[in-house]
Order: sequence, then C-alpha cells, then structure tokens
Amino acid sequence: MSPATAEPGPPGLRITGTPGTIVVDGTGRPVPPGGTGLLAKRGYIPLRYHNDAEKTARTFITHEGTRYAIPGDVARVEPDGTITVLGRESACINTGGEKVYPGEVEGVLNAHPGVQDCLVVGVPDDRWGQRVCALVQPRAGQPVTLDELQAHARGALAGYKLPRTLRLVERIERHPSGKVDYRWAARVLAGESPDPTGAPGDPVPGAGERSVSAAGRAAGPR
Repeated sequence: MSPATAEPGPPGLRITGTPGTIVVDGTGRPVPPGGTGLLAKRGYIPLRYHNDAEKTARTFITHEGTRYAIPGDVARVEPDGTITVLGRESACINTGGEKVYPGEVEGVLNAHPGVQDCLVVGVPDDRWGQRVCALVQPRAGQPVTLDELQAHARGALAGYKLPRTLRLVERIERHPSGKVDYRWAARVLAGESPDPTGAPGDPVPGAGERSVSAAGRAAGPR
C-alpha cells in the first residue's frame, strides 16, 4: 500500500494513497464523490473508551465488517476519489446558519503571495452569531489588507466564507507538533500580548485589525 501524500487542489489538505480511509455520513455510510462527511480510518483501533459508551459509539464504527475510528475531521470526497480534509468538526464556524470549515479558508489564504502563515477562527457577531476572522502572518516586506485577501479568495470561496475581520500578527504561534496554539490565538483576539510573559492588555506588536460591516457580509458569490 502506498503511503498517503498531500496534493494541491481544492481548498484544504488533499490526500491520496489512503485505501484505509473513508468519509462517512451521520449514519456511518460512505459518502459518494462530491459529498462531505467525517473522516474515518481503519488500522489499530482501540476497543472502546473506558466507562463512556456514548463517546465509544460516536468514535468507532463498523463498515462491511471492518472497524473504523472517527477522529473528528470533516472531509470531502473529490470526483477523482481523493479526499480533501476541511478541518476539525469542533472548529466549524457557524455564520448566519452557514457552516465554514477553517481549513478550507486557510488553504486559500495561504496561497496569497503576501501570506506566510494564517489561522482562521470564528469570533462572536451580534447579527450572524459568528463571523470569519483571519489571523495572518505576512511575508517580510509584503503587508496585506483585508480587501486584498477578500479579492484573492472570492474566486475560490463562497461569499459567506470570506474573512470579515483581519488581525495581522508577527508570527502564528504553533506547538512543536505543528498544531496552532489556540490559547495564544485567544490572547491575540482579546487584545492581549501574544507573549506569555507580557502583561494582559499590552498591544500586539505590529498587529492591526479591520472589520467590514454586516452589510458587506452578503457581498460576493454564495
């Protein structure tokens, strides 16, 4: 069996060479090409969660006699059979009743020549429940604006998925594993120093934020 590989393609992480991986719907059945569901992997699967029947039933399924684990990643099956991972189900942003998966938006923003790294999260919004916020680490000497990122993303994303708030940061903080430090992100969004040694309320060095009006949210393709 060939190892999994990541390929460029639709927004998100596109993987191939994964015969032990499927995408299932809410009933545990594989979704057809073009469908979106939860990533399920076979292999060395634990028997259960100790004293937690509900979590066990939610995490482990059996399909055609094979047990699979569902780690909580939302994915889409492409027409060619490859799988695009869109992001964690728990990180899904619900804006005006529409679901936005951060990984899909991050994949588009990271393709902008002025973006070194980025993180997309949902922030509270009085009208829409949540709005899409992008924390962006610009490339050296290439400052970016919200308008530029929206124009860049508009051809690849529906209008409701476009970032409505931009916060520029000196660096996207990540753990050694490569995963984003969400505690750091929370401090940045709260207006605190991104440095754990900094005093709460210190300005974020080199950071700026810009939002569009609620009326602007409806602009663009859906």
